[in-house]
Amino acid sequence: MNNTSKRMSAAGLLIAIGIVYGDIGTSPLYVMKSIVTENGGIANVNRELIVGSISLILWTVTLLTTVKYVMIALKATNHGEGGIFSLYALVRKRAKWLVIPALIGGAALLADGTLTPAVTVTTSIEGLKNMRFGDVIPVPSQEVVIMITIIILVILFSIQRMGTSVIGKAFGPIMLVWFTFLGVVGIANLSHDWSLLEAINPIHAIRILFSPANKVGILILGSVFLATTGAEALYSDVGHVGKANIIGSWPYVFVCLSLNYLGQGAWILHNASYHTGNGDFNPFFEVVPSNLRLFAIALATIAAIIASQALITGSFTLVAEASSLKFLPRMNIIYPSTEKGQIYIPSINKMICVVTVAIVFLFRTSHHMEAAYGLAITVTMLMTTILLFEYLGKKGKPLYLRLIFLIAFAFIEGMFLISSLTKFLHGGYVTVLIAGFILAIMYVWYYGNKVRDKRESRNAYVRLDEYTDMLTNLSHDEDYPTYATNLVYMANVKYNKFIKREILYSILDKHPKRAKAYWFVTVNVTNEPFTAEYAVNTYGTKNVINVQLYLGFKKQTSVNVYLRQIVHELIADGTIEAQPQRFTTTPGRDVGDFSFVIVNDVISPQTQLVGYEKWLVEARVRLQNLSSNPASWFGLEYADTVIERVPLILGRPNPSYIKRIKPKDYSNAKSK
Repeated sequence: MNNTSKRMSAAGLLIAIGIVYGDIGTSPLYVMKSIVTENGGIANVNRELIVGSISLILWTVTLLTTVKYVMIALKATNHGEGGIFSLYALVRKRAKWLVIPALIGGAALLADGTLTPAVTVTTSIEGLKNMRFGDVIPVPSQEVVIMITIIILVILFSIQRMGTSVIGKAFGPIMLVWFTFLGVVGIANLSHDWSLLEAINPIHAIRILFSPANKVGILILGSVFLATTGAEALYSDVGHVGKANIIGSWPYVFVCLSLNYLGQGAWILHNASYHTGNGDFNPFFEVVPSNLRLFAIALATIAAIIASQALITGSFTLVAEASSLKFLPRMNIIYPSTEKGQIYIPSINKMICVVTVAIVFLFRTSHHMEAAYGLAITVTMLMTTILLFEYLGKKGKPLYLRLIFLIAFAFIEGMFLISSLTKFLHGGYVTVLIAGFILAIMYVWYYGNKVRDKRESRNAYVRLDEYTDMLTNLSHDEDYPTYATNLVYMANVKYNKFIKREILYSILDKHPKRAKAYWFVTVNVTNEPFTAEYAVNTYGTKNVINVQLYLGFKKQTSVNVYLRQIVHELIADGTIEAQPQRFTTTPGRDVGDFSFVIVNDVISPQTQLVGYEKWLVEARVRLQNLSSNPASWFGLEYADTVIERVPLILGRPNPSYIKRIKPKDYSNAKSK
């Protein structure tokens, strides 16, 4: 999306409402329900609890969503892109340890992506439970709720490969109807008791934490926090709609959400004797007039699907960014449409689908899912606060202001984290396990690369410019058959001249590979999201070309496409020799064939690493072998690609010698 389309406009505001607020917009489905249930049900609540709880909700959303994210975090964008990894890219040069909060926050955010679809869709379908349509009850039990939920989720994950360009255009109007519905229903119920507006006073929020009316004490924050779980998604999606449209649309969304919470509170206070008869209770659906109940459930289900869709596609983007920052192995990324930012990662889609369906089977009810929900996002928010503290320092803000920001938000989020951790045994452990698994993969990949780079032998690299004469002579030596017109090695050429010895060994020693041109291509991931630039160094030759590609961390890595353009340009300006083709179906074709070679490492028995470092590198290599075909990383699925495996020797290997002796009589010796 270009800068013009990200300026505030009616269309931009509508798109922002459709894309950004899906998660936070479905919070009214379960927040008040969770608070009332945790306090023993509707028969055990009083005015002090309801006013205090709503006050906590309003001020939590005000401080965390409005102040921290809308007013502060939206300024910390990396060329318009937001999210914890974009924020890390801005501040990573300030201190090496900042990678830790980035890894932890990213892992927790990915874990949250598996929980949101499960809890939101289940909550919506539970609204249908025991509803009578004439003489028929279509959803008579929780088993039917689970079945319908899983069917919806499987369909949702199945359509991801088609992209969301068509569906996405409908998100805005639908979510606008949703928020308007929230506000209208809320104000209709609030009109019966305007005195509930006293919840705006923050004194009630503080008082209820210590009041005997609140039977769970500070643990109530675990339920209250569910009202602001979408704040991190709001920051992550800024690149899709622009900060101006988020700032412009948020007041309307906030007002509608606030009115709905107040309306639910008013209904609860005027229906203290309410009894469901079946144990199910959700004030969100109860506040809706009975003749609109089915409409409310249908609208809530659609909103839940939109929220789930946003989290799923957000997970794809997050994984792609993590791969570019070398936090995760590269994965096969599919671009289902021509719209920027729309990606599909098959392996991640399958993984999230399996985990989400498993969560539905494990917890069975939305109330049980809420125990796991929220814990992951509190961790992400806390990590974002740490990175924002460094970002404010980078921008030259005074230390005392930065400390006020850090202490205030770390305290608030720390309280929410503590209250969420108390749910650990009731379901929170699932969040910790999912996030921990993702974090372990990130840790192994990132630090395994660090150890490998640190321990590689100095002899592992040679100067490419010292071999240009040899490569040029081989290129023109007709005693050797032509291997390819353009022989391309995906290689990391450091400092524009140092290259791994095994690459030149592959060309010169294994079996001399004659080519018209030798290409050594390095893909550099930039901090900017959509950079697409290149630089070349031919070392004074017309046959040896070092190409440095500079691609943004959100840019598609299509090396095959880029290289053909580069060859055309270099032939046109005389930098390299022309490659006219005698035999071709394309008249005038001036570019020859390509053969791509990718060299992969395997651990050599001669590696001398021991203990922790050896384990880390071995685990990193296993991850590499389990990840997708390296050719897909560089967009070479349909190119002539060869994968060569070479032994990786780390540390200082002890030389092995065998002693020569005179021949002996081995007639009685047994051979192995």
